Amino acid sequence: MKSRHQIMSSEMLPAFIESSNVERKQSLSEDQEKSQKPRLGEQFEPISKRQMKKLIKQKQWEEQRELRKQKRKEKRKRKQLERQCQLESNLDGNDRKRIRRDVVHSTLRLIIDCSFDSLMVLKDIKKLHKQIQRCYAENRRALHPVQFYLTSHGGQLKKNMDENDKGWVNWKDIHIKPEHYSEFIKKEDLIYLTSDSPNVLKELDESKAYVIGGLVDHNHHKGLTYKQASDHGIDHAQLPLGNFVKMNSRKVLAINHVFEIILEYLETRDWQEAFFTILPQRKGAVPTDKACESSSHDLKSARIEDGLDSDSSEEDNSRNELESPHEEEKQDKENSSETTVNSIPH
Repeated sequence: MKSRHQIMSSEMLPAFIESSNVERKQSLSEDQEKSQKPRLGEQFEPISKRQMKKLIKQKQWEEQRELRKQKRKEKRKRKQLERQCQLESNLDGNDRKRIRRDVVHSTLRLIIDCSFDSLMVLKDIKKLHKQIQRCYAENRRALHPVQFYLTSHGGQLKKNMDENDKGWVNWKDIHIKPEHYSEFIKKEDLIYLTSDSPNVLKELDESKAYVIGGLVDHNHHKGLTYKQASDHGIDHAQLPLGNFVKMNSRKVLAINHVFEIILEYLETRDWQEAFFTILPQRKGAVPTDKACESSSHDLKSARIEDGLDSDSSEEDNSRNELESPHEEEKQDKENSSETTVNSIPH
């Protein structure tokens, strides 16, 4: 009897263990489902407008991946065709050396002041180096190249150029000097270009020497170039950007942008054309006349909408009209968002 009971219990044991394991799994899965379900009374954090815009932009970026890939392919094909055409034209005798004979050198002196070396970290020094490379390349290609000076050259910048761009010692049509520009250029010939100056340039005087501050600082040293020019008694001015362009972003331009705008102006003698040829699209630049038309149209639309809203009181209408420009400014700020160095001709 005892042995029979033992046999039955031993036979039933695996089935009992299996059923207990099944029950345990079911209870665990139920607990997981409960934990995943939101509890009653819990509320999800609302998504802000800015976060929603970021999500929409991210989605658009992903959706346009193939389009960007196609555009890159087309750009490569276009460059290959341009190179092929250039080679064919060279075979016909219309080579680059003959083209450069038509270049008319400007007497305007354009200086990049590199005396701010100690105020920059290595990352910004590298950015400055790339911008100088771009200036050099564009000046070599220009129809009216300027007398290009690089002054106070030394420190971190020279070290970075020695390590990463040893060919700079063979650069042509450029004066690279360790001295400060004030040591070899008369004070009365100098004009420091700074966005903080109250003076606005109307045209360029090719007998003058224009100075661009070689400072990549992300607004850490705001007004420094203007202060330096004022302290040294040097004339100063800013480009007439505000007269021709309305931008979503700040009006402080990269060194190479200022340099290229001056080169473009010397060729076209048209500030607006120079600005819109050089300024990158991310700056959101539009002509000032169109900006004025757009803002007046928006204001009229807002007034019409306010007039059609019969349920709102006169006090609400006046408040909306007063607030609308601020809303536009806020929208502009929300909508606002290093340049690739081209191959440098020697």
